[in-house]
Amino acid sequence: MEKIFSIKGMSCDGCRSKIEKKLNEIEGISATVQLDPPVATIHSEREFSEEELQKKLEEAGNYSIEHEAPKSGCCSAPTDNSLPAVGNLKKEAAKHTEEKSSSCSTTNHQHQHSISPADKVSPSGQYICPMKCEGEKIYNEPGRCPVCGMFLAPIEEVNPPAKEEKASCCSTKSHQHQHSIAPADKISPSGQYICPMKCEGEKIYNEPGRCPVCGMFLAPIEEVNTPKKEEKASCCSSGHHQHTEKPKVTSSSAGKYYCPMHCEGDKLYDNPGSCPVCGMNLEKIPELKKKVQYTCPMHPEVIQDGPGSCPICGMDLVPMEPTEEEDATYKDLLKKFWISVGFTVPVFILAMGGMIPGNPISKILSPEANGWIQLGLTVPVVFYAAWMFFERAWTSFKTWKLNMFSLIGLGAGAAFIYSLVALIFPDIVPHELKEHHGGANLYFESVGVILTLVLLGQMMEAKAHSKTNSAIKELIKLSPTEATLVENGQDKKISVDDIQLGNILKVKPGDKIPVDGKITEGYSTIDESMITGEPVPVDKKEGDSVTSGTINGNRTFLMEAERVGDETLLSQIINMVNEASRSKAPIQKLTDKVSAIFVPIVVLIAILAFVIWSIWGPDPKFVYAFANLLAVLIVACPCALGLATPMSVMVGVGKGAKNGILIKNAEALENLNKVNVLITDKTGTLTEGKPVVQKIGTFGQYTETEVLQLAASLNQNSTHPLAEAIIKKAKEKGLSLEQASNFENISGKGVYGQTGSKEVLVGNESLLKQYNIAINQAIAAQITAEQEKGKTVSFVTIDNKIAGYVAITDPIKATSKEAVHQLMQMGVEVIMITGDNRKTAKAVADNLGIKNYIAQALPEDKLNEIKKLQELGKIVAMAGDGINDAPALAQSDIGIAMGTGTDVAIESAQITLLKGDLKGIVKAKVLSHKLVRNIKQNLLFAFLYNVLGIPIAAGILYPSLGILLSPMIAAAAMSFSSVSVIVNSLRLNSAKL
Repeated sequence: MEKIFSIKGMSCDGCRSKIEKKLNEIEGISATVQLDPPVATIHSEREFSEEELQKKLEEAGNYSIEHEAPKSGCCSAPTDNSLPAVGNLKKEAAKHTEEKSSSCSTTNHQHQHSISPADKVSPSGQYICPMKCEGEKIYNEPGRCPVCGMFLAPIEEVNPPAKEEKASCCSTKSHQHQHSIAPADKISPSGQYICPMKCEGEKIYNEPGRCPVCGMFLAPIEEVNTPKKEEKASCCSSGHHQHTEKPKVTSSSAGKYYCPMHCEGDKLYDNPGSCPVCGMNLEKIPELKKKVQYTCPMHPEVIQDGPGSCPICGMDLVPMEPTEEEDATYKDLLKKFWISVGFTVPVFILAMGGMIPGNPISKILSPEANGWIQLGLTVPVVFYAAWMFFERAWTSFKTWKLNMFSLIGLGAGAAFIYSLVALIFPDIVPHELKEHHGGANLYFESVGVILTLVLLGQMMEAKAHSKTNSAIKELIKLSPTEATLVENGQDKKISVDDIQLGNILKVKPGDKIPVDGKITEGYSTIDESMITGEPVPVDKKEGDSVTSGTINGNRTFLMEAERVGDETLLSQIINMVNEASRSKAPIQKLTDKVSAIFVPIVVLIAILAFVIWSIWGPDPKFVYAFANLLAVLIVACPCALGLATPMSVMVGVGKGAKNGILIKNAEALENLNKVNVLITDKTGTLTEGKPVVQKIGTFGQYTETEVLQLAASLNQNSTHPLAEAIIKKAKEKGLSLEQASNFENISGKGVYGQTGSKEVLVGNESLLKQYNIAINQAIAAQITAEQEKGKTVSFVTIDNKIAGYVAITDPIKATSKEAVHQLMQMGVEVIMITGDNRKTAKAVADNLGIKNYIAQALPEDKLNEIKKLQELGKIVAMAGDGINDAPALAQSDIGIAMGTGTDVAIESAQITLLKGDLKGIVKAKVLSHKLVRNIKQNLLFAFLYNVLGIPIAAGILYPSLGILLSPMIAAAAMSFSSVSVIVNSLRLNSAKL
C-alpha cells in the first residue's frame, strides 16, 4: 500500500532529512520525503492513521501533514496555503519544472512551490537574498547571495502581502513583522546587538554592524533571544538552539567539519569546504585535547593548569603527564639564550677592550659612548631574555619564600642599578672608584654574562628534566591509538577512545593490543617485555588474558574488551609511576630544613663579605667589596640541594617500571633498602598457584589410563581446583571422558558417582572411611611418602576397591630458589607463612632452603607475626597475592603484591611486581640500594659545592693565595651545579638490576 501526503513547514534539506528519519521510526512504515514538491510517500503493509504521522512530525518540529492527495481530478480547489490537490503528485512534480503557469494554480505563489530555487523567475525582474544578508538590496538578475551563498529569490516571494504572514520553519515571529525594515536599520531598545546565527555564542555588541564571522547584519538582542513561550520552532529557526548550537566535541567528532546551518542534520565532513546545500563554509570542531596540569619538580604540592614558575622556588613547572612533544619550556629558553648571547658578547668585548693589544676600541669610542652602548646592549638581556628571573625574585620576596632567584635578582639587579647610576651621574661616584680615564667602573658585562650563564643552566636543566621522565614517555608511546572492531562480520578501524566493554576486536600480527581483555578466538605469542621486563614472548590461547600495549606475534586472533580507558593496566601503570615520581622520600626532610634557612644565611654572608672588604680590603676597596658581594650571591645554589632527591626518585621509579616493578611512593623505594626480614606466602608467590597432576599411582590390575579417565569423568561436575587439574591432565593425554550419573559432592572429602556400571569415589582418606573402605599398610606407606614430598593425594576407588591415587602438587616457580638465595646473601631473612599443611610447607621450605616457616596459618597469624617482628626492631617486607594477604601487606613496613594476584592485594601494597615472582623483589632491593646511594651522592655534591663555593666567593683564599672568584665564574659554577645533579641522577637509567 502506497499513500502520498503533502508536508507543510519544510524549507531546507535539514527539514526533509529530519522528517524522513522521524516517519521511518514508525513500525511497519517506509517513508520517502521530497523537498520540492514537499511531499511524503508512505509505503506500508498495514493500515495507519494521519494522527500517527502528525504526532511524529510534531516531535520533529513545526511541521504538519495534509490529507492524502486524491487520485483523480486535476482542478481541485486549493485549501489554506497548501499545494493544489492535483491527481498524481509524483507526475506533477516533473510537470511543474517545465510549465511556467497552470490553470490549476489559483496564485503564482502556489505554483512556485514546485520550482527549484535556481529556476524561479520574478515577474518584476527583481531578486533578493531570502536571508536578507544585505538588508533590502535588490538584484536585477538571478544568482547567489555574495554573503551566505544561498540562491536569490523573487522579491514577490520574500516580501509577500501582509495577509501571508504565516511563518515558515526559517522565520521567527519578530522577523515576520519587520519585513519592511532592513536588518541594517533595525534599532535595539536596549542598545545591544547579537549575530542572529550566534556565531560567537552570546557575545553582545553595543553598536549595530556585521558579524565578523559570517558577515550577516547584527540583530537587536530582543529579536534573536525570543521568549521560550513562543511556538515550537523548526530545525532552521534562529530562536531554536538545535541548529545554531555547535556539535559537542567527542573523540569521534573532534577535528571534523560541520555546516553551521545544519542543512543535513548532524552530518560531519572529514575535510574543509562548503555545505552542498546552502553553500556556507564548513566550520571545524575543535581537536579533543586532554587538559595538562603542571607541577614543580621540587615542590609537588604546587599544581596549576598551565605552564609557569613555582611560587616557592621559582623553578619552571613541568607537565604532570609528559607528552611525546618536545618541551615548550626548553624551546623558549633556547631562543632567549641565543638572544642573550647575541647581545652579551659585544658588551663583553666593549668592556674588556682595554685588554686588547693597542686598545683599538678606545680610539674609536670615548669611555662615555662606550658605556652608553654597553647599557643599550644590556637592556634586552635584562628586560627580555632574563626578565623572568627578576619576576621570580620579586615573587620570592613578596611571599618571603626565598630561593635561588632571590640571590640572582639581588646580585644582578644591584650590579645593573649601580652601573646605570654611575653612567648617568658619574660625579657622585668617589674618585677612588673611578678608572684612570676618569670614568666609573661599570658592571654591565658582568650582568650580561651572569644572566646568560644562568639562562644556559636553566636551558640545560629543562633538557635534562625531559630525560628524567623518559620511562613515562616510553609507557605513553606504548598506548595504541586505534583498533580494529569486528561488527556484523566486518572489520572497522576505530579510535581506542571509542572502544566499549564487550567489543570484539581483531589483533593482527605485529599490532599493539589496544585494551585489556581475553582471547575469544585463535592463539598467538605475545611480547610482554614492555610491561613485565621479561624478554621471552608468552604463549596465549583462547580464554587467556592479554594486556594493552603489549605486542602480538605472528598470528591473528579475536579478543573481547574487558577493561578500557583509564581502567587498563597500562593506564594504571602510567598513573602510578606519575604519582610516585612526585612523592617525597624521607631523606628529603633534611634537605627541606636546610633549604628554608639557606638563602637568608647566604645574604648575611654576602653583606658580611662586603663590609669586611670595604674596611680591610685593598684599594679600590668598594670595587673589591662589590665584586665579592656579587660572587657570594651568585655562586650559592639552593637548587642543587633541592633537586638532589626528586631527580633520583623520578629516574628510579621509571627504571623500576621498565623492569616490571611498580612503586607506589618514594618512601617505599627508599625504605626497601633497610628491609632485613621478608615474609612470603607460599601459594602463588613461591609456587605457581596452579595445581597440576604430577603422578598417577595404580594398585591391582588397574592401569594409569583407566584410573585417570574415571577420575576425570567423575570430576567433570566439580569446580574444585584439584578437579580442574585432573581434567586438564586427562585432556593432555587425549582421553575421552564419560558422563557420570548420580553425582554427589561431599564437602571437604571428595566426590561420588557412577560411570557406566561402575561406582567411583575420588577424594581423601576421610571419604574412604565414610564408605568403610580399608587402606592396607602398603598403600598407606606409599601415600605417606608422596605427602611428605608436599603433594596432595586423592584416592580413586572403583566398586569399593582402591584402584589407585592421583598426586597433585603446586609446582615451585623456577625463579624462587635463586631469588631466595640472593635475598639471603643481601642479609634478608626469608620466612614462609602458609595456610597449607605442615608436610607440604616443610617440603617447599626444604626445597628452597628456607629455615623458618609457619604452616596452617590464618590471615591473623600472618598479621601477628609481622607485629611481633616489628616490636623486635625488624624492618619487615611482606610479599603476597591473595585477599587473605591484604591485612598483612598493610601492616608490614613494605607491602609487595604479585601482579598476578587480586586487586585487593595490589591496592594494599606499596610495591607491585607485574611478573609475580621473587626475582622482582631482588631487583627492587638492588634498585632501592642504588637509588639511596645516588641520592647521597647528589646531596654530598650539593653540600660540598655550597660549603666550598661560598667562602671562596667571599674571598677567604685571597689573603693566603691571592685568589678571588669572579662573579662571572661564580655564575657559571652555579649554573652547572644543578645540571651536574641531574646528570648524576640519570646514571640510574643505565644501572643493572
